[in-house]
Amino acid sequence: MGEEEEEEETTVKSSTTVKVSSNQEEEAWNLRKETQIVELSERIMNGDLKTQIEAARDIRKLVRKSSAKTRTKLAAAGVIQPLIFMLLSPNYDARHASLLALLNLAVRNERNKVKIVTAGAVPPLVELLKLQNGSLRELAAASILTLSAAEPNKPIIAASGAAPLLVQILSSGSVQGKVDAVTVLHNLSSCAENIHPIVDGKAVSPLINLLKECKKYSKFAEKATALLEILSNSEEGRIAITDSDGGILTLVETVEDGSLISTEHAVGALLSLCHSCREKYRELILKEGAIPGLLRLTVEGTPKAQDRARTLLDLLRDTPQEKQLSSSVLERIVYDIATRVDGSDKAAETAKRLLQDMVQRSMELSMNRIQHRASSCTPSSIPSK
Repeated sequence: MGEEEEEEETTVKSSTTVKVSSNQEEEAWNLRKETQIVELSERIMNGDLKTQIEAARDIRKLVRKSSAKTRTKLAAAGVIQPLIFMLLSPNYDARHASLLALLNLAVRNERNKVKIVTAGAVPPLVELLKLQNGSLRELAAASILTLSAAEPNKPIIAASGAAPLLVQILSSGSVQGKVDAVTVLHNLSSCAENIHPIVDGKAVSPLINLLKECKKYSKFAEKATALLEILSNSEEGRIAITDSDGGILTLVETVEDGSLISTEHAVGALLSLCHSCREKYRELILKEGAIPGLLRLTVEGTPKAQDRARTLLDLLRDTPQEKQLSSSVLERIVYDIATRVDGSDKAAETAKRLLQDMVQRSMELSMNRIQHRASSCTPSSIPSK
C-alpha cells in the first residue's frame, strides 16, 4: 500500500472516530435532558410550594437554552397544569416563577400555546391583569401576547374580558407593557369570530397619545392606527377621536409620515369620519392641513390607500358634488397630457412625476398661506387663552 493510500485510510478512520464520538456525546446529552425533564415534572407535580417554585425556575432556565422539541417534551410530561395552578397562589414568588415558565414554554411553540390555553390559563392570567403590582401585571400581559399569536386561542382570549384591562395598561403601564398591550389588542382584532369590536372608545385617547409619541413608520404605529381605524367605524370611536387632544392632527401627521401600512389605516380612519358626516368632519380635517399628505398618498400609497385618499379628497372639496373634478379624472387628464408629451411608453412615469410636482406645489402653497396668516395676526387678534 502506497503512502497516499495509507494517509487516505488514516483520514477516513479519524473522521469515523470523530463522528462516533460526536454521536455518543449527543446521545449522552439527550439522555441527561430526558432525565432532567422527568425530574422537573416530578418536582412540579408532587413537590411542596417551595419545591414547585424552584422547579418552575429550572423549567424556565432549561427551555431558554433548548429547542422547541424540549418545550414539547416538557408539556407532554405534564408540567403545564401545575404551573397554571401556581398562578392562583397568593404567594408572589409562585406566581412570578410560573408566569415566566409558562411564557418560555409557549415561545416558538404553537402546540404549547394551544395546550396552555386549553388547560385553563386565560382566567388566572386575566385576574393577574387586575393587580396593582406592575411586574406581575405586565408579565401576564406578555404571556397573553404570546398565547394570542395562536389562531385557535384568539376567540377564548377575546371573550375573557382581557381587553379593557389591557387598555388600562395603555395609559399606566411601562413602555414595554404598552407595546405588549397594543400588540395583543391588534392580534385579537383580527379574530373573525368577534361579534363586537375588541376595544371601545375608551381606548382612543391612550392610542392617540401613543401614536403622537412613536415614530409614525414603526410597527407599533401600524398596529395603533389599525386599532384606531376599527374604532372610527363606531360613533363612540369617532367622537373620542375628535375629542382627543390632537386626535385628527395625529392621524393627518401619520398620513404624511407613516409607513405604507400605517398611512393606509390612518387615511381609512379619516375617511370613516368624513363618510359618517361630511358636514361635521370636513372642516376639522381640512383645518389640520390634510390635503398635501392626501395628494401624495394618491401617488405613493398602497392601492387601497390611494383609493381612500382619492375618495377623501373628493369629500373634502368645497365644490358641489355634480361639479367636482374627481381625483381619478384628474389622474386621467395628467396621464393624457403625459402621453402627448413623452409618448405612451413613458406616460406612466411622466404622469407620476407631474402629480408629485403638483403635490409639492400644493404643500408649498399651504405653507405660504399658514405663514401669511401667522404674520397677519395682530396682538389684539391672538386669543389670550
